[in-house]
Formats: sequence, C-alpha cells, structure tokens
Amino acid sequence: MDTSKLHRTADSPAIVIVASSAGGVQGLRTLLGGLDADLPAAVLVAQHLRRSRPTHIATILSRATGLRVKLAEDGEHPQAGCVHIAPPDHHLCVVEGGALALTQQDRVNHARPAADPLFESASQIFGERIIACVLTGADGDGAKGVEAVKSRGGTVIVQDPDTAQFHGMPKSAIQTGKVDYVRPADGIAPLINRLLQPARSA
Repeated sequence: MDTSKLHRTADSPAIVIVASSAGGVQGLRTLLGGLDADLPAAVLVAQHLRRSRPTHIATILSRATGLRVKLAEDGEHPQAGCVHIAPPDHHLCVVEGGALALTQQDRVNHARPAADPLFESASQIFGERIIACVLTGADGDGAKGVEAVKSRGGTVIVQDPDTAQFHGMPKSAIQTGKVDYVRPADGIAPLINRLLQPARSA
C-alpha cells in the first residue's frame, strides 16, 4: 500500500479503530501489547460484550499494554495514547468535531456494541486518517464498516483467519475485497506502529 497519504495528513491526528468479538479479549491483548507506548493516535475499540453484567475489560487489557485503557465516555474526545472501549450495551460512535458518542440504538449484527456503527461514523469524521482493524469474531460484523473506511481513503488491516480463534469476522472483512493487509495476530501492532511513523515524526 502507498503510505504517502499518512505523510500528507501527519499534521492531523490519526485514529485506530478495532473490532473484535468471540476470542477478542486475547486478540486485543496481543494487539495492544505490541503498540508503542508513545502511540501518536487514539484507539477506539468495539468488542462484543455481555450486557448482563459489569465488564472488567479495561482492567484486563491495561495489564497487557503501556497505553492508557478506559471505557469510553459520552462526549469525550479521543486522546492519543489512550484506548477507549465501548461499554456494554452501547454503540460507540464518532460525531461532528471528533467527540465520542454512546448510543443504545438498535443492535447491529445482533450486537451492541457493534463494529459497523463505529467504523461508519469514524470514517465520516477522520477519513483517510483511519487505520481500521478487524480481529477474531464469529459473525460478519465489521464488513460494512470496512467498506465505509475504504470509501473514504482509510487503511484496513484484518487478522489472518488462520490465526483467529473464530474466523467469521476476519473472513467477512476479507470477502469485501477492501482490505489492505492480512496479518497474524502478532503482526498487526508492528504494522500499525510503522504506518504511524510519519505522524510520530511530524
């Protein structure tokens, strides 16, 4: 892929958006654990979570990374070096001005939070500054979002289905024909670090 677009937008904040479902906590641990502690981008995560009980995902993932990890809050702005995770039973979206919004609109792909609302809304605000990642999961969530990200010039990375605990989400993303990179779980973070190098040196 031609990474010149990352150079052209290095004076603007980049953003990493991640979708995962079944098997996703381990996938996220691997991804976040490999990202540079001085990552010059915020990370937004839509991981399918049970709504019936409180989640400890932020605490669990914090143990794997030097980045700050927290549940996303309605109205806050994503911060570089911070991982903002959609809380249970809420879609995480990005609205005008780059603020985060939590909604309880209808489930998407039988899930709330779901990947597609995050990917589609973020693509409208951040355009080619997005790096979108689809990790392990058992359904097709994220495929429409991948198409939205690519339509606005973003970059899409998908976990190699052969390394995913559940193949559905990665395979559905790949089948769109809009994926830039397919990497094993432990190869995604080094790629993101490299793609963001222009933003780090700006």
